[in-house]
Amino acid sequence: MMKWYRRLAVLCLLITLSGCGYNAIQTSDENVDAAWLEVLNQYQRRADLVPNLAAAVNRFAQHESTVLTEVSSARARVGSVQMTPEMAKDPAALAAFDQRQGGLSSALGRLMIVSERYPELKADSLFRDLSVQLEGTENRITVARHRYIEAVKMYNLSIRRFPGVLVAKAFGYVPRPNFSVADAASISNAPKLEFPMQAPSK
Repeated sequence: MMKWYRRLAVLCLLITLSGCGYNAIQTSDENVDAAWLEVLNQYQRRADLVPNLAAAVNRFAQHESTVLTEVSSARARVGSVQMTPEMAKDPAALAAFDQRQGGLSSALGRLMIVSERYPELKADSLFRDLSVQLEGTENRITVARHRYIEAVKMYNLSIRRFPGVLVAKAFGYVPRPNFSVADAASISNAPKLEFPMQAPSK
């Protein structure tokens, strides 16, 4: 009889610990999904700016067709796959998404460098406004990516620590992949896109 009581006590303890761990994992999991949606939101904001930016450049630099084509192609590759939070759990899918976004960043950087050769373009108010919006969006992307990296880190810790590790094994939770950062400092600084300087107001 005493042995049965001991088993019941151990079972109750495990259920209590598992319940706490389960709730913590659920919270972390939801935080990762929310952070991912914000990453997507900021990347979409950037993608929406690209057509207007390319059109503004094309008005003054029609001979730069190669760079304009690169930007359009990079944007098309970015929009070819809708990355849901579920898809972001796949390391290969996340890496491919990150590579496509990096391709668009590079193409936009080349577009901004090209704009330096056209004083009329740099002086155009529409182009200046779009450049400022793009710069702000790049900063928001950096912040969103950093928050996602931190959310994934907290989730992965929650399923490795006790009692979360018991719950993770019982319910099939696995570590989530994260953005790979070649240069650790890059998550703290927005990419430098060489935005043209605004002409001082007279």
